[in-house]
Amino acid sequence: QVQLVESGGGLVQAGGSLRLSCAASGRSFSSIAMGWFRRASGKEREFVASISWNGGSTYYAESVKGRFTISRDNAKNTVYLQMNSLKPSDTAVYYCNANPSGPRLQFPNKYWGQGTQVTVSS
Repeated sequence: QVQLVESGGGLVQAGGSLRLSCAASGRSFSSIAMGWFRRASGKEREFVASISWNGGSTYYAESVKGRFTISRDNAKNTVYLQMNSLKPSDTAVYYCNANPSGPRLQFPNKYWGQGTQVTVSS
């Protein structure tokens, strides 16, 4: 089992920035990939970003490339999502996922955090 806790969400104006954190409790955190997903009200969950187990590879949804940066600190069992130049369309609940799969690590596994709300105002 792995437990994930997201934090850092909030209300921000368009063009602003937020940094999300995902703290993991699993013993194997340092050896598994991690990903961020989001779900906006009335929409399907979508892939946002992912990072390989050692941080050597990162992947992003086209809609966030150049604006978001995923990183990890294995010593702290934490994954981050730095979000810059935020848009109202980024408004969603953001979820951390452990051990995603696929060629771009875009398919989630069953291990989710509780989510953190990000709201971007116009």
